[in-house]
Parts: sequence; structure tokens; C-alpha cells
Amino acid sequence: MTSVFKRINKPPGYVVASTLVSLGGILNGFDTGSIGAVTEMKYFLHTFGGLTPTMRGFIVSLIMLTGAVPSFFAGQLADRFGRLEIVMAGALVFTLGAALQGGAYHLPMFLVGRALCGLGQGLWLSNVSVYITEIAPSARRGTLVSMPQLAAAFGLFCGYFTCYGSVHIQSSISWRLPYILQGAIAVALITCCNFLPTSPRWLILHGKRDQALVELDRLNFSRTEAEKDILSSTDQAHPSTTTLEGFLIIFRRRYRARTILALFVLGMIQLSGIDGVLYYAPTLFAQAGLPSQTASFLASGVSAILMLAVSIPAFLYADRMGRRTSVIAGGAGLSFCMLVIGALYASKSVHSTGPVRWVVVVLIFAFALTYSFTWGVVGKIYASEIQPARTRATANCVAQGLNFFTNWLVAFATPIFLANSSFGAYFLFGFLTLGTVIVLAGYMPETRGRSLESIQEAFHHRPVMRSWTYHLRRLFSRTGINPVSSENAASDRSSIEMATVAGASEGAINVSSVDPDTEARAVAETII
Repeated sequence: MTSVFKRINKPPGYVVASTLVSLGGILNGFDTGSIGAVTEMKYFLHTFGGLTPTMRGFIVSLIMLTGAVPSFFAGQLADRFGRLEIVMAGALVFTLGAALQGGAYHLPMFLVGRALCGLGQGLWLSNVSVYITEIAPSARRGTLVSMPQLAAAFGLFCGYFTCYGSVHIQSSISWRLPYILQGAIAVALITCCNFLPTSPRWLILHGKRDQALVELDRLNFSRTEAEKDILSSTDQAHPSTTTLEGFLIIFRRRYRARTILALFVLGMIQLSGIDGVLYYAPTLFAQAGLPSQTASFLASGVSAILMLAVSIPAFLYADRMGRRTSVIAGGAGLSFCMLVIGALYASKSVHSTGPVRWVVVVLIFAFALTYSFTWGVVGKIYASEIQPARTRATANCVAQGLNFFTNWLVAFATPIFLANSSFGAYFLFGFLTLGTVIVLAGYMPETRGRSLESIQEAFHHRPVMRSWTYHLRRLFSRTGINPVSSENAASDRSSIEMATVAGASEGAINVSSVDPDTEARAVAETII
């Protein structure tokens, strides 16, 4: 019992650091939970005038559109200057954006503020996940990397209920208050980052072994695990590259497979339609038949409470559930909810009275809860942990940029869809989710419980299904056409394919007999 209280009173340094840097997740969730409600508030409309569905979608989604821009080079900046330094820079830009939104008296000023908040999120959001990934022990990495998602669920809860309370204020403070609170949280994030340990893996990558040892002690990281994985890493002291070079490196044959997989995962989890549900929950509940703005706001708040509640066990059990299990089971549930709602609307069964509207409400709740327990947790964990040290920040940030862009598409298009078709958006998101499940079931290796340095071994095993490029090469070989310009490259690939087929009964390539460059090509061939 005494040891339990000691752990509660003095958690390890890596837990404290992961918790504090996860304030960025609260900011992300707070904006998501508040902006949809803000754009429906009476005094917001008095200040800026009525909004068409297209303009409303643009206002809500602008933060994701501008967030995509810095995400594509935030990884190179983090590799050069440090993970925490870029998180602080992003939080500073976000603070300025929140101040402009909270103080806006005309629409262009409000839009500039949202654009700046997006730029700030683009700088910090993916680097928060990379930082936690690099400081967390293997056995607890899934739990700790899911902490920003738990924080986002808490932020969503705060955003909904801030608006639910402030909507009754009879002045423009009703919609300005959420941005005052967001600015205060961003300042707290900047302050915390000044006192957090630097990533030891980033220090090793820059040849600063002695400082890495100091930071490992601050993090209370096991020296045994550190000696085995971090300090013995072969990804050390690479020369700095330009932004363009860093971007091109992640698409080289050695890294391309994992980059494309990260892009697909973080892009498609947003095309499930989750942000259409989160941003426009009041609208969706009103469409289903809830009678008033207050009722729809309350229903949105209830969904936020439930999402926060389910995020807690998802956070605690992140390292007990397989990544593949979460993706396949969760995706099946998400597509079911969307397709059933679409079918109910398409059959004109949903009315302002009667039990069917409550079926829609329950399914919206079920969709949000399933996402929070599965895809919302596993997506960012998986995208960050499958990358090798040299490309981790760059590849993860580029994938986060695609995540922002697909998020923008969903947030921008949802109100337009809803204004023109009651069921079109649900069918679109449902079938996209189902397709994602099918693809990842075939090409997603399990990574739970592996160290970052050994996790690449998961990619040495053959996937459940061969890729289309493999069959294309076989077709070329049968017709006598050589699709490769270099004879040496063709020879290398041929030998790798033979090794793969020969080792299929053993389940893996015998990597001890393959040199590192050839091994890297083998990984790419088996995944793509």
C-alpha cells in the first residue's frame, strides 16, 4: 500500500512530462467543442451577421486548412531546433490567434485569428505526439501517447459546456469567453514546456550522448531499457538537411512504406466523419428532431461527457489492446453507425416526433464513443511509433498535415451536405470507413509492446495480402518487360522476392543474412 501511495505522490518524470505537454490536446478539443456552438450564438450573429452554410463551414474549418501548411515542415523544424521549442512556438502563435478571435469586431479579424490558431496547432500538434513517443518506455508508450487524445476529450467537454453556460450571457462575452480561456491554456502550455526534459532520442540523433543521459535521469527512464534501445541506437548524428531534402527522404525506398502507411492512417481516420459529428453536433441533433437550441446544446454536452468517460478506459488500456484490433473492430462499428443513420434518413423514417429520431441520437452517441475508444486513440500512436528515428518527426508531421487537410474537407463539406441532403454525408463517411478497415486489415502490422528501435521488425513479416505492385511486377516478368531501369536494382529486388517467398513458411525474412540496405528494400517490397 505504501508503494502505491509513493507512485501516486511522485509519478515518474516521463509521466509528468507527457501530462504537461498534453495541454496541447486540451486546446485542440476545446476549439472543436466550442466553434460549432459559437457560430450559432445570437450575439455572434449580431456581431458578424447571418452565415450561409458555405461561410459557416469555411469559418469552422479554416483552422484545419491553415494547420495543414506548417505541418508539412514542422517535423524538419523539430529535428533541427528540438521538439519542445517548436511546441512552444506553436502555442505562442495560437495565443495570438485566440486573442484576435476573442477581440474581433468584424469577420476578417475573426478569420485572421482562426488562421493563426491553425498555424499554431500545425506546429505543435504532431510534435506533441512525437515528443511523448520518444520519452515513453515501450510498455507504457501506447497509454502515454494516447494522453493528448484524452486531453482532447476533456477539452471537448470543456468547450461544449462553456458554450452551454455562456449562451445565456446577454452580451458578446457569450461567444468571446471560449477564446479567453483558450488563450490562457496556451500560455500555460508555453510555461510548462520551459521546464520539461529534452527528448533523449533527439539528443542522441544530434550526437549529445552526455546530455541525453542527464535527461534520461530526469525522466526516471529505466537505464537498462535505455542502454538496450536508446543509447545503442544506430540512428545517430545525421547531418542536417534542408526542408526539401527532409521531405524527400521520407519517400526514399528505405522509409517510403512506413510514410505512406502513416499518411493513410491519419488521413482516413478523419474521413470517418468524426469532426462532422463533433463540430456540428448541435445541428445534427436539431436535424434529428430535438426541439430547441438549448436542447441540442445539452445533447452535445452529454455526448462530450460520454466521450470523456470512454476515453479514460481507452487511455488506461491502450497498451493492452492490439493496434490492429482497435482499427478493425472500431472501424466496423463506425461504418455501421453511419450507414444505418444514412439508411434511416434516406427512407424518410426520421421525424420530429416518434422513436426513430432517438435511434439517430443514440447512433450519433455510439459513433462518437466508438471513435474515442478505438480510432481516436490508435491513429496517432501508430503513425508516430512505426517511423525510424531519422524520419519520425518529419513523416509524422507530414501525416498530421494530411490529417488537417482531410479534417478541413469534413468540416467544410458537412454543413453543405446537410443543407442539400439529409443522408448523403452519412453514406459517404460510412463507406470510406469500411474501405479503410479493409485496407488496414491487409497491410497493418501489429506494433504493440515493441521498442521504437525494434519495432521495424514488424515490417519484415509478409502482410496478409500482397500489394498491387507485387502483382504488377509478376505480370511484367511474365511478358518479358523489365519495369526497372537499373539491372542492379532489378537483381536486388528479384533476390529479395525470392528470399520473401522462401521464408514465407517461416513467417519472416532472415534478416541476419541481408545487409541493411537490402533489408530496407525488403521492408518496402513486403509492405508496398
